[in-house]
Amino acid sequence: MTSTTYLWTPPPVYSLPVRGRSERLPIQRLFFVGRNYHAHAVEMGRPVDKSVEVPFYFTKAPSTLVESGATVAYPPGTQDYHHEMELVLAIGAPGFRVSESEAAGLIYGYACGLDMTRRDLQLVAREKGRPWDLGKDVEQSSVVSEIVPMPQVVLQQGALAMSVNGTVRQHSDLSKLIWNIPELIADLSKFYHLLPGDLIFTGTPEGVGPVQAGDRIDGQIEGVGSIALHVGPAE
Repeated sequence: MTSTTYLWTPPPVYSLPVRGRSERLPIQRLFFVGRNYHAHAVEMGRPVDKSVEVPFYFTKAPSTLVESGATVAYPPGTQDYHHEMELVLAIGAPGFRVSESEAAGLIYGYACGLDMTRRDLQLVAREKGRPWDLGKDVEQSSVVSEIVPMPQVVLQQGALAMSVNGTVRQHSDLSKLIWNIPELIADLSKFYHLLPGDLIFTGTPEGVGPVQAGDRIDGQIEGVGSIALHVGPAE
């Protein structure tokens, strides 16, 4: 049998720890839901009317993944680096064009997440009608805690809170999601064949704001766990 050789070492398999398991969860893709809390949508100047709108998404490369507790450098090219605390859903079974009633069958578990964002670059791109990649697909910007297995469990409520240097910045509840977990899974599966290892960041509540080098971020989601991040100096 002939083995494949490469010009250089291929990228690693990105993965996350799983509570109570020695095996790690390999990551497939990172999906992010935009503006999924009303108060945050208003905060960003783009209110959402669910009766006439549908969810929208952006993606990040798996290489942006960072485990909770890490120290990450303040990224280049920005003067306005923001935190966004979110519930992260881990897909554990394949699904395509699933109904809302079938969506729970795809759920493996949940985690806490931070979608770190170069807000100034995102807003420039938004106003010019350009892609958000420079603002969102930032190295070391997808921070995730350990995955908590909850097969087929649909979380409907639970307090979410996040602080910077001990001062609370974000506080809300999962019950305030505009599009709930089954709705998101069903909608996203219209466009993608969802696969085990896909992560869905379900959106952030109000209170997003800037961090500086030296800051510490701490967050918790009731029934899920906690997350931490240190922001280091720029490289």
